[in-house]
Amino acid sequence: MTLGSDVVLERMMTLHPKVIDLTLARVERLLSALGNPERALPPVVHLAGTNGKGSTQAMIRAGLEAGGDRVHAYTSPHLARFHERIRLAGELISEPALTALLDECVTANGPDEITFFEITTCAAFLAFARVPADWTLLEVGLGGRLDATNVVDSPRLTIITPVSLDHQAFLGDTVAAIAGEKAGIIKRGVPVIVGPQTDEGLAVIEAKAARMGAPVLAYGQHWHVTEDRGRLVFQDESGLLDLPLPNLPGPHQVQNAGAAIAALRHLGRDEAACEAAVTRALWPARMQRLRQGPLVEAAPEVELWLDGGHNPAGGEAVAATLARMPKRETHLICGMLNTKDVTGYMVPLASHVARLHAVSIPGEKNTLPAEVTRDAAIDAGIDSLTAPSVADALAGIAATSPTARVLICGSLYLAGTVLRENG
Repeated sequence: MTLGSDVVLERMMTLHPKVIDLTLARVERLLSALGNPERALPPVVHLAGTNGKGSTQAMIRAGLEAGGDRVHAYTSPHLARFHERIRLAGELISEPALTALLDECVTANGPDEITFFEITTCAAFLAFARVPADWTLLEVGLGGRLDATNVVDSPRLTIITPVSLDHQAFLGDTVAAIAGEKAGIIKRGVPVIVGPQTDEGLAVIEAKAARMGAPVLAYGQHWHVTEDRGRLVFQDESGLLDLPLPNLPGPHQVQNAGAAIAALRHLGRDEAACEAAVTRALWPARMQRLRQGPLVEAAPEVELWLDGGHNPAGGEAVAATLARMPKRETHLICGMLNTKDVTGYMVPLASHVARLHAVSIPGEKNTLPAEVTRDAAIDAGIDSLTAPSVADALAGIAATSPTARVLICGSLYLAGTVLRENG
C-alpha cells in the first residue's frame, strides 16, 4: 500500500543529487524558513558514535519514560517504515501528521537543493517543537560536526558512544579523524558522557571538550560498568548500582547501558529509572529474536535471530554475543552494502558459524552482490554459498539442519526488508 508520506518522500529524493553531502548550510536555511523550530525543542540529549548510539538512546528513553516523562526521539535509519524515525512524546508519529510535515517542509524549501536526511530532520524538529514533551533525544545520522542534527546550540547533555572505523569516505580514515567528527556535537559548557574509546579517540574527544569548557564524564574515569555474576554493576561518584543485565542481548550492551545510566544519573534520575533503562528498552534488529511471522512459521524448529550491525565493531559485538549463547550449529544469512568493510565485519565471526549464506539486499542499489559477499566470507575463513533470497536461504538451512541457529545479519537495510516481509 502506498501511503501519503511515501509519495512525498519519493519526491524529496530528487531535491539533491547526492545521498550524503555533509554541511549545515542547507538545513540552517530551511530551518530559518520554518521559523527555527530547533530553538523551541524540549531539553535535548544529543548522541553520536559509531556503534551503540541507537541502543543507548533506547535505554535512556526507557529510563525517562518509566518515571512518567514524555520523550521525543529521533533516530535513523528506519527499518520497516520511515515513521519509525520520529517518536512524539512516546508514540510513533502518525501517517497523516508525517505527510503534512513533509509537505510543509518541501513547500518551505522550494526548488533549493537539500538532501533527504536534511529535510526529514527539519520535519522532525518541526514536530518536536509543536508537541509538548519533557525531553528530546537526537541521534546523529552520520558523523556529528556537519550532521543535520547538529544545529541545537544548547543541548542539556551530549553523549559519544564508542568510535571506530566506518564511513571513512566521509569522516576520515583514522579513528582519530572520525572521533574529531563525532566530537563536533560537543557544545560550550555542556557536559559530555563518553563511552569506551580507543586511546587515540579519547584524546581527540577530551581535547575538544577542553577547548569548549565542556565537563567530561568518561568511562573508566568518572563512571565504571561491568558484568559480575550475572548482574550489571555501575559505579560513579554518586555510588554503586547493582542492576539486572540489559534485556538487549550481547555483552556490548553492558557498555551501552553504562552510558545510558551515566546520562540518567546526570539528569537526576533515580535507581528505578536506571533499572527500567536496562530492563524495558526495545530496539529492533539488534540481536533480536524473531518468534513469529512467515519466516518463523516456514522453519519452526530453527532459532531465528536478526541483527543490523555492519562494520568491524558490529561483527565483533555479534561474535561476542554468539560466544555467550548455548552451543548450537549456527548459520548466517548475510547481505551487505558495497560501502562497508565486509571482510572486517566477517573475520570475528569465522570461528562461531558453520556456514554463511550470502544474499543481495532486495531493492537496494548499493547492495553488494551475493557472489561478492560469498567470496569475502570464504576469504575470512567461513564456508559460504549464495542464495536467491533470505527465504530461500532459510529453507535450505531448515532442510539440512532443522534445529540450527540462524542469524540474518550484515545490514540495517537487509534487517528492514526482513521485518517488512515477516510482518
